[in-house]
Amino acid sequence: MSGTGSIAEVGVPSARSRALAVLRVRSRALAAVLLPAALAVVLVAARMTGRLAGDPWPAVTLAVCAVAALVLLAGGIFGAVVLRARPAVTPTVPLPEAAAPDLYRLVRDLADRMGVPAPSAIALTPDCDSWLEDRSHGAHRRAGARISAGTSGADRPESQPGAAPVLVIGSPFLWWMRVAELRALLAPVVAGTGPSAHPDIADARGFVRGLDAAVDVGGRPGLGWLVARPARLLLRLCGADAAEMERGVAAAASDRAQGVDQAMRTAAQEQVGLAYAGWDRLLTRVALPAWRMGRWPAHLDAGVVSALTELSRRDRLADGFASRLGERPACDLLEQPGLIDEAASLLAARLFHGGPAEAGPEWSPVDWAAYPEEVVDRKWRVEAARLHAALDALSVPSGAGPSPASAAAPAGARAEAPAPGGGQTTRAAGQPAAPATAATTARSETASGAAEPAAPTAARAAARGTAQATTPRPTPPPGAEGAPPAPEAVHHAFGGPTLERVLGYLTDPAGDGAAGEALAGRLSGDLAREERTADAGPAGRGPGRGADALPLFPLQPPRSGRDLLADHVTALVCCAAVDSAGAGPGLDWLDGPVLLVDGERRADLAPKVLSLVEDGDPDPLRDWLAELGVRPEKPVRLV
Repeated sequence: MSGTGSIAEVGVPSARSRALAVLRVRSRALAAVLLPAALAVVLVAARMTGRLAGDPWPAVTLAVCAVAALVLLAGGIFGAVVLRARPAVTPTVPLPEAAAPDLYRLVRDLADRMGVPAPSAIALTPDCDSWLEDRSHGAHRRAGARISAGTSGADRPESQPGAAPVLVIGSPFLWWMRVAELRALLAPVVAGTGPSAHPDIADARGFVRGLDAAVDVGGRPGLGWLVARPARLLLRLCGADAAEMERGVAAAASDRAQGVDQAMRTAAQEQVGLAYAGWDRLLTRVALPAWRMGRWPAHLDAGVVSALTELSRRDRLADGFASRLGERPACDLLEQPGLIDEAASLLAARLFHGGPAEAGPEWSPVDWAAYPEEVVDRKWRVEAARLHAALDALSVPSGAGPSPASAAAPAGARAEAPAPGGGQTTRAAGQPAAPATAATTARSETASGAAEPAAPTAARAAARGTAQATTPRPTPPPGAEGAPPAPEAVHHAFGGPTLERVLGYLTDPAGDGAAGEALAGRLSGDLAREERTADAGPAGRGPGRGADALPLFPLQPPRSGRDLLADHVTALVCCAAVDSAGAGPGLDWLDGPVLLVDGERRADLAPKVLSLVEDGDPDPLRDWLAELGVRPEKPVRLV
């Protein structure tokens, strides 16, 4: 086959008939716009020849001419928008031929074997998918904003009129798949350039892309009624035919690729499913915590190999897949795989999290070797600081959990005694824990005649350190606002952020969960405010419109208050284990941040934390802490 638009293969006749149906919708729309003008021409001609003399024809002719002028004006504006609007282009990492000559050679060889035009260029996307993308639209040439390999967008081969589509390859495939598997996987994709070169199919695709871009442009103020509504109407009229056209093109491409590495294609498709599972776990469990901390893993594609190898080791269904690693990986087709991996990793953070497009002081890369210390440990301490800040906002004394009646009862009704190793307030018998509000605390302070100072913020306590945290502050004049109580009360209130404080607050013998609900609600509000502040900052994601809105594929699912509370308590427990029991932060390729004790992962912490958060029962967690030698009353270092 020549590859210049032949329609002999199966599926293309159906695709071409559907393309003609799409073009008929365009022709009918054009006819509807020209119809008033044609009627106006007939009336004017009849008036000039004297066939329509007398009333009411002068008024009718004038009205029809006015309507025709308005329709032509609106149709001209709409047609100009459709022709000039830039269709959405998937953000990708451009891969010039100089950066991957072997990969270009492999793709051209595939195209020659199947008798189809070779793709005009190759680009990478941080996703487990591959497709062809037409970037020859005139708007892309006019934009010329992106710079690739020292040439403007108008000079790139994929931007030339009539250029073949761009081959977009999922970057995880290059690192996980072997060269033979990648070749078999790309064969049906490259074969799609044949049907794409057919004039009718290319014209229909261009019309649909123009309508889609016009809908986005019509979202701007003042253009909705003139552009967006007609574009949506035309899309509805030709949507079914356009979908069937694409199915026909896919069927034709698959049929043409049947004779290329047929045996290997089955194995390659198995690797696609495995790669997708590992890539999803790597993004959601490993990359997302780093992105939230303002860091982006610089080698996600290399990390997916480790994640998939670990998955192969754990999963019996994936048994034997890791044995392929001895063969030549497809990333060897790149001249500088490390740089390409870094660019794809930065783009992944942009697409899935909405991070800045470029690295900066608040958005810096992190290597896998430094991930435990720079991401895991810092994540734990930030969350521990947020947890103690929430307790401060709830006026919870350091090392103490409030009782339900402590805020309203007289001071003499409460018995305070230091617990072993820390100043934990003991509750009256039979009183469960409940959150104390600022108003009731103030009333209690007035009734007792001495005000208990609120615990310091986490950042202030961390800055002063443990030694300074126990030092009494200068005493203001008597009667001044904020006058401190006795020195022993200062010791209890400023003993530093401790795990005992959280254990005492969340302990709930009655099991009603009031304290946990209050703390979870406070954490949710604090985290939402932090995210809004980050989005509004100079390096934030900021708002987006239409196809430019980022993140395009957000990974962060909405988390409930209980989930946030469990995560923050877990982080505080890990900080305490690191500070007082010699544990350390670690990285699991499939589960993300983990706690290492004597070099081994401890995976039994989650049930203990849930018992405390959901049931108010601290005993399982206290037993776990005692087993590791963690001292809950010891202050925890925060960031």
